[in-house]
Amino acid sequence: MKLLIVESPAKSKTISKYLNDLPGDTEYVVKASVGHIRDLPKSNKKAIDIEAGFIPYYEITKGKEKIISELKKFSKKADEVLLATDPDREGEAIAWHIKEVTGLKNPKRIVFNEITKEAIQEAIKRPREIDDDLRKAQEARRVLDRLVGYDLSGLIWKKVRYGLSAGRVQSPALRIVMEKEREIRAFKPEDFWTITADVENKEKFTLTCAEEPRDKKEVDRITEVGEKGKWIVGDIKKTERKQSPKAPFITSTLQQTASNRLGFSPSKTMGVAQKLYESGYITYMRTDSTTLSSTAIEQMEKIIKKKYGETYFKLRIYKNKSKVAQEAHEAIRPTNFSLENAGANEEQKRLYKLIWTRTVSSQMEDAKISNTKIIATINDGEIPNFSINGSIILFDGWMKIDRDDGEKNNELPDVSVGEKLKLLKITPEAKQTQPPSRYTEAGLIKELEKRDIGRPSTYATIMKTLNDRGYVEKKNKTLFPTDTGDVVSSFIEQNFENYVSDSFTAEMENELDEIANGKRDYTKTLKDFYGPFNKIVMSKENIEKITNMGDAPSEFKCPECGADMVIKLSKNGKFMSCGKFPECNGARTIDGGIIDPPKETGELCPDCKTGKLIERHGRFGKFIACSNYPKCKFIKESENNTENLKNDTGVGCPICKKGTMVEKKGKFGIFYSCSNYPKCKNAIKAKPTGDICKECGSLMMEGTKTIPTRCSKKECPNHNPHKLKSS
Repeated sequence: MKLLIVESPAKSKTISKYLNDLPGDTEYVVKASVGHIRDLPKSNKKAIDIEAGFIPYYEITKGKEKIISELKKFSKKADEVLLATDPDREGEAIAWHIKEVTGLKNPKRIVFNEITKEAIQEAIKRPREIDDDLRKAQEARRVLDRLVGYDLSGLIWKKVRYGLSAGRVQSPALRIVMEKEREIRAFKPEDFWTITADVENKEKFTLTCAEEPRDKKEVDRITEVGEKGKWIVGDIKKTERKQSPKAPFITSTLQQTASNRLGFSPSKTMGVAQKLYESGYITYMRTDSTTLSSTAIEQMEKIIKKKYGETYFKLRIYKNKSKVAQEAHEAIRPTNFSLENAGANEEQKRLYKLIWTRTVSSQMEDAKISNTKIIATINDGEIPNFSINGSIILFDGWMKIDRDDGEKNNELPDVSVGEKLKLLKITPEAKQTQPPSRYTEAGLIKELEKRDIGRPSTYATIMKTLNDRGYVEKKNKTLFPTDTGDVVSSFIEQNFENYVSDSFTAEMENELDEIANGKRDYTKTLKDFYGPFNKIVMSKENIEKITNMGDAPSEFKCPECGADMVIKLSKNGKFMSCGKFPECNGARTIDGGIIDPPKETGELCPDCKTGKLIERHGRFGKFIACSNYPKCKFIKESENNTENLKNDTGVGCPICKKGTMVEKKGKFGIFYSCSNYPKCKNAIKAKPTGDICKECGSLMMEGTKTIPTRCSKKECPNHNPHKLKSS
């Protein structure tokens, strides 16, 4: 018996189906680790031994004990163990962790970029050892991100506000957003005019003035001369051009196009693509290579010639933009091009169709387009010329299947040089120059890629982190930096300018690539970075804390004592605080509205003896804490909270073993959390049944009509067994 270990249960089911069809008597058992089985502990003090050479200390991920036990049991029975985790650095690291935790002596590593019968058979024929250089590169990234994140975040907690965070790649991304925002703030609009003219020969059409004057007198002159002057077709310019298709998708372009066309966030795109990959419909979706296999090109050639004709096919080889295209060896493409539509649900079908269309069109002929420009002169050039542009598609080529990226016919009227035109109406329209546009998620990913910041596996995480931390808000696809994002970025730029620069961040990524290629030493790389970085962090310990962000408008006085106010930053953004704080707790919203002060319970804090116990609102509802927070972190035991007792389900918390699961109402509706919050932060989406999941040990919760109960842990196979079965 051979044991094959992958990450996801869905992937294991797809692979099992193909392995059962292999010739021979070998029995294959496929098991899933259900993602990572080890990670760095939350406490930074225990996570990395810097003095010993940046050695990370991993701990088993909670809930994975049973999975590890099962993997050990099957590995002992197996004649050979094959580690078939994803074909990138993270997959290599997961394979290594499985080997270390289960005590495997000589496991083999196999990789495939698509889950098809042929690819899996070929991979099994070519097993190799775990690539320690790839594993070290992933480990170096994790260690770097942890060291930078903890050191920077700790300093920001002390100098700006408790609970904020910073990261090695998220901070440069936030800086880019803020640079654009500062451009917009500094922008001064200027007036200009566009002038259009409705004219007629055999049919009506509209011309536009070649100039956009910024002086009203010039606008009036052009309008006056135009109304009285003679309009003649002065010239007709015709040109032909070719428009080539775009390269097949890599991770970044898939995320950008899915955002623009389908409205998917980068994280959603990657989640849907993951399902398509695990179901065997597409190749691996984390890649910066535009390469296509000869087998894939042969498939496309047959389909294009049969469906659209011989003249539509054109063999194309695309060069990789990345200097070190490394995450996988092929572009994102369908595994079977005869399937024009595939997927288990509407989202998967839409994304699959997008991938199919882009890949097939990449091997099609250029579109041929005829451009025409009609130029009208007025009174032999007394005022600027007016013109109109049009185009006709002579041969659609790749646009036959992908008109969203192509053009539409825009035919112009049939006129000849010297022909008179009748003016119907001339219209000047006052406008103002517009500030530069803010980034969308797609635009920011494109910018990060252009500056060589991040890698395919990190783009979606960067976008999600900026949103989750509350540093940006997404409005109609556009990213707006929040007050918190503004303050954090400004603080980091002022104090760690070099470490969030484009050049430094890109160079660090290149060094990680060199570790992956075996050209750079792990310990030396981290030492060269962390020594100088840590010194700068330590040197900033004595800088003054940012207690306020300037004086509030003079018309707003403290609603409690009438004193002047200052602008401060809370987790919800800017607000106005009494200048006499902490003697006075008066506060207003940034728009001037009065903020009710926290309710006092009348009790003295039993820990610090100086603070008063007040009622606060937290992530999981109301709780009672010391007014001296964060200096004093006392929180009254929530068992005494009558609101908790009223909504108590009576189901014990399996995490802390002390509290019970209590019904709460949050931003997204009803949920259930431990009554021992914030000491225990266990929370689930639906009402607990009181049963424990046999698969992972988490609480079972109420489900739907088709799945009456399910595991509360999303990663567990029992969370959605119906969906797992269908996939």
